[in-house]
Amino acid sequence: MHIQARRIFRLALVPSLALAAAYAMQMPLPFIAPLFAFILTAIPGPPLPAKKIIGLILLVIITLGFGIILIPLLMHFQFTAVLLVAMGLYLSSYLTVNLNKNLPGAFMAMGLTMVSAAGTVNDVLATLIIQSLILGIIFASICQALVYPFFPEDPAPAQIAAAQTDENLKNSEQSNWIAIRSTLIVLPAYLLLLSNPGVYMPIMMKAVLLSQQSSTLDTQSAARELIGSTFMGGVFAVLLWLGLGIWPNLWMFFLWMLLFSLYFSCKIYRLIKTRLTASFWLNTAITMLILIGPAVEDTNNGKDVYSAFFIRLSLFVGITLYALAAVYFLEYLRARKRNRNYAL
Repeated sequence: MHIQARRIFRLALVPSLALAAAYAMQMPLPFIAPLFAFILTAIPGPPLPAKKIIGLILLVIITLGFGIILIPLLMHFQFTAVLLVAMGLYLSSYLTVNLNKNLPGAFMAMGLTMVSAAGTVNDVLATLIIQSLILGIIFASICQALVYPFFPEDPAPAQIAAAQTDENLKNSEQSNWIAIRSTLIVLPAYLLLLSNPGVYMPIMMKAVLLSQQSSTLDTQSAARELIGSTFMGGVFAVLLWLGLGIWPNLWMFFLWMLLFSLYFSCKIYRLIKTRLTASFWLNTAITMLILIGPAVEDTNNGKDVYSAFFIRLSLFVGITLYALAAVYFLEYLRARKRNRNYAL
């Protein structure tokens, strides 16, 4: 089988299996498992070895521990706690931009912000977030390990990876600026999360993913990537919800997810021609999951699904517009400072 086809089937199957397993095992916040599965599997290559998975889980646990430590500070010394969170967000962005550690950076940002905010409400919600993040990584890793032997990757020369690492370590000044920019995108969403953690938790996840996405974009492509993928994710979430409404059970949820994941995989790996980048379609898929997951939970809790969905999508668009404005404004300030230095 051609390598393109193997990657497509692998990226389609892993999130679908993770979704089915998470909902079947009644995992808390089960949509996190397929979301992590997309992030893990979208990177071409074999699954993470056991040592790296354990290391990643330990990193998440340590980050969650810092989130728990921040809870008393948030209750009594809010300004100090927010500054510490800002420092942690910069460190997570630094891992992503400077060291090319996308997964640790994203998980660190999620754990630091979501756990500390949830703990201001009650210990139960904080425990729920901790379980969801750890189980999400475990479920995604297991599903990836199960699928990979059927659709393996071609062996790649070690020199390529080394060259990519060397390239990522270049231009540290630019990388530090992007890390600061990513931090400033997430921080207002965190402040919003503190006002009502139970409602704004999906917004925090979207903000973290936006900050990760913006670290690889220039200002010319930022609007299309950030806003376009958010709206497209909302459209696909509606389509998946309508399809699921025909026959709402776990098997149909798995099959619909498999169909949508197959389409996204074909776009990401260019089997279906598209002018948009692979990161655009990956973020579209992730946005769809962040929207559809809480909607499914709303049906179990007896909430109005459509009004809650509209509110979430509106907030997603709002945080995306803010991220886009922040990117343009900060780049404008940077260009203005450069021109002033040249004039001197």
